[in-house]
Amino acid sequence: MQDLAQENMPAADEEIVRRVLAGEKRAFGELVDRHKDKAMTLAFRMLKNREEAEEALQDAFVRAFNALPRFEWKASFSTWLYRILYNVCITYLDKRSEAVHVSVNDEEGDALNVPSEESAPDGLYESREIQVAVTEEIEKLPETYAGILTLFLVNDQSYEQIVEVTGLSLATVKVRLFRGRLLLRDAVSKRLGVTNSAVL
Repeated sequence: MQDLAQENMPAADEEIVRRVLAGEKRAFGELVDRHKDKAMTLAFRMLKNREEAEEALQDAFVRAFNALPRFEWKASFSTWLYRILYNVCITYLDKRSEAVHVSVNDEEGDALNVPSEESAPDGLYESREIQVAVTEEIEKLPETYAGILTLFLVNDQSYEQIVEVTGLSLATVKVRLFRGRLLLRDAVSKRLGVTNSAVL
């Protein structure tokens, strides 16, 4: 019975990657199916345009497939994929000349004033109403914050994983998360007509 249960368990990303590298190219579709929803959320939050997000996502999966032989196992497949997608989206934004550029030096200087928070804020998903409000308000934030908040709150990436995905310093990641969450808290509070402390 235990063997049967193990057979029904989904294969780990690493196992599927090894199958693809061993010549089972179709197995890559399993990775696409497993990660496409969260990856699409990240692309859409950054690009604010569904058609571009779909194109970026397709581009990222093609790049990931082509680069898979160079996958070095230093990070999880999901973190590696999100990094490829993040860079694709940044390229799209640069082409549009709409990228929000924030001074990294200023952000790292502000990092001294950022509270240390290793987990998602308490109370963020306590009600369905707040979940919906958070999801929709993140989409309205500048891509500088929307992308990182999506990685943190939706894709469950740690600070270190977000550093790996974005190529930003840990200090910059912490500052952008802190600022983004302040903006998100204010937006959700105004939308729901509650105090900030009731949201985050």
